[in-house]
Amino acid sequence: MRKFSISPPVAALLLAVVLFILSGLLPNGYGSDLKVALAQATNILRLSVFLGVIAAGQTLVIISGFEGIDLSAGSVVTLTAILTYVYVSGNNDKVLVALLISLAVGAVIGFLNGVGVTFLKISPFVMTLGMSGVVTGLILVINHGNVSGKVAPIMTRLIARPVAPGIPIPSALVIWLIFGLLMWLLLERTTFGKNLFAIGTNRVTAKLSGVNVIGMNLATYALAGALAGFGGFLVVGNTGVVFIALGQPFLFPSIAAVAVGGTLLSGGKGSYWGTMAGAIVLTLITSLLTTMQMPDSVRRMVLGATLLILISIYGRQKTLRQ
Repeated sequence: MRKFSISPPVAALLLAVVLFILSGLLPNGYGSDLKVALAQATNILRLSVFLGVIAAGQTLVIISGFEGIDLSAGSVVTLTAILTYVYVSGNNDKVLVALLISLAVGAVIGFLNGVGVTFLKISPFVMTLGMSGVVTGLILVINHGNVSGKVAPIMTRLIARPVAPGIPIPSALVIWLIFGLLMWLLLERTTFGKNLFAIGTNRVTAKLSGVNVIGMNLATYALAGALAGFGGFLVVGNTGVVFIALGQPFLFPSIAAVAVGGTLLSGGKGSYWGTMAGAIVLTLITSLLTTMQMPDSVRRMVLGATLLILISIYGRQKTLRQ
């Protein structure tokens, strides 16, 4: 008899629906008011965007295998957000250049991570953690304790506001959907994506099959850094302010979103749709705990426990398939 199983992205989305229903049953929830419920759902999706974009780079690095992880993502988000904030200074004409700067800076940092992991044989955990410290120090050198700047009006309009007056769809959500489609194309319809899954499954076999493992590793970390830089650009466009720890709250959730979405932490299997679902789940859990007025310590414990439970379930499904 064939065993019934649910794919991790679908399981994550079902969990998100259950959590959203539970949040409506709480004393401070939306109750039976459909309009309030839709507004709440829209807001949760909007908040999920920034975590989802930052988690995209983690998805690539983790799929690449070899214990891949990027602990410098939070610092890159902070650095690129500050660079955008300072460079733009409220000028719409500078926004595109600021975006390119964010992508380039993130890519350079990611490339250095790749060099350390590939050529110096440093563990990804150690290399990216060390790079996080370097980037944080660079941030302190740049701002000298004082950041002067301003986000441009067009950034606020395109990131933090609805698509149009009277249409309650956040512009950020539209950006995320387009971004998600591009990520799907990258992973499923390009040679890069096929090679990424190949090196994540078995690097020796991939190399014997003609895959440039070294080049793929460098490109993966560089792209992951660029995506973290894009996340920093979006975050500052949404918040309108910057501070020294702006990106750190996204670090653990960005890794957790990938795992909750069903990407194997050992590499070789995963999808960005799963990561998007994982980002929504984690944002919902945070919203639910905030509604319950739980302290930060309890929120962290619940997020950690949720991650462990889902990883154990996904791991059992993998065993059954094997």
